[in-house]
Parts: sequence; C-alpha cells; structure tokens
Amino acid sequence: MTAKGKRALITGASSGIGEATAIAFAKAGINLALLSRSPEKLEKVADTARHEGVNVETLTLDLLELDRVRDEVSAFAEKCGGIDILVNNAGMAYTGKLMDTPLHHWQKVLDLNLTSALECVKGVVPGMRSKGSGIIINVVSIAGKQAFPVWGAYSASKFGLLGMSQALAAEEREHGIRVTALCPGAVNTPIWETETVESDFDRSKMLTPDIVAQSILQIVQLPDSAVVEELVLMPSGGAF
Repeated sequence: MTAKGKRALITGASSGIGEATAIAFAKAGINLALLSRSPEKLEKVADTARHEGVNVETLTLDLLELDRVRDEVSAFAEKCGGIDILVNNAGMAYTGKLMDTPLHHWQKVLDLNLTSALECVKGVVPGMRSKGSGIIINVVSIAGKQAFPVWGAYSASKFGLLGMSQALAAEEREHGIRVTALCPGAVNTPIWETETVESDFDRSKMLTPDIVAQSILQIVQLPDSAVVEELVLMPSGGAF
C-alpha cells in the first residue's frame, strides 16, 4: 500500500500524539480526516497540515457520546470519500487505587479508551472491506501489557484495547485489513496535565509525540504484504 494520496482518520487529533501524527502524515502526502472534541485546536492542526498541500477534513465530536460515534464516523468517512487508515488515538489517563475509583470514573475511562475505539472501527471497516484493504492502528500503551499501581482503570482499558486489537486483526485479515497495536511507554503529552492524573514523573525522559508519530508513519508505509501486529516503543533512558 502506497500511503501517499490515501486518507487517514485520526482521533484525538488536536494535541499530543494525534497532532504530531497528523503533521507527519501531511508531510508524507497523506490526506487527513481529523477528529477531536476541541474545534479551535483542531482547526489549528488542520491549517498547519493544509500548508503541506494535503486535503484535510475535520469533525468535532465527543467520543464519550457513544451512541453517536459509529454513525457520525461512518458519515464522516463517506463525506471524505472513504478512509484507508484509522488511527485510534483519543483517550484519557486516570490515576487512583482501584478500591478508591468511583464507578462513574471507571466507566468513563473504559468508554473513552476502549468502547469508543470499537465504535470508530465499526464506522470505517465496512468501507475498508469494500475496498479489500485498510490499516487500523490502535494506540494502546505499555500499560496494556504491564499493570502499574494506581493506574488500574487505565491499565484495564488498555489491556482491553490490546485484546480487541488482536481479535480484530484475526477477524479482518481475510478482508485485507491490517491491524496494529502500538504500545508506547510514557509520552510527554498534555495528558499529564489533566485533572484526572496525579504524577511526578520526569517528563524530559519520556518519548516525544513526534517519535511516536514517526513510528505510526513507518507502519502505514509498509507494503501490503507486511504488517506490524504489535509494536512496543520505549524511552531508551529507562523511564516507562
């Protein structure tokens, strides 16, 4: 699959890994369909990407509105002329011991990090099947392979996303759809500044969004005959 000229849908595209991936894709000639709940930030990313000469469409949507996600993404994909690449990047972090985690917080983490990703998949897979090709990259986390204290809800959602990725890969292989679970270690993004996270990690030792974005770009530039089913990307300095 030649990535140039294809169309990629990126969720959580207004900041962090999503923003960096959008710009990296644009520089590689990949047209964009960008989704975020933050319209002003999203338009800034879209404008930057357009300066690279690619076509960019945007959709403002809160992925926690689960009953809307599948239909909205499906309609957006149709408006864009089809989606060749889906990067499920949107998500949230949450810290707190499991015994102290309120049910509504637990549900919100799973809804956004896991269930909304599945609904986005449902929105684009029919179109990919009709073409007989497609790439889905689910941004998991090292916390989807290794659990950490006070990160229980987050880890549960990411373990689930990894399992979903593996099942999806097996189910859609016959339709020419390739699925990658990307499991990065800690990445220096605005997620560490959100009100649901309490952490004192040294962010200077973390991966940067640009490094993760370059890994995602390399995955989508592979020939059709190859797939990275799972990639663990860690900071070389030892920070998780």
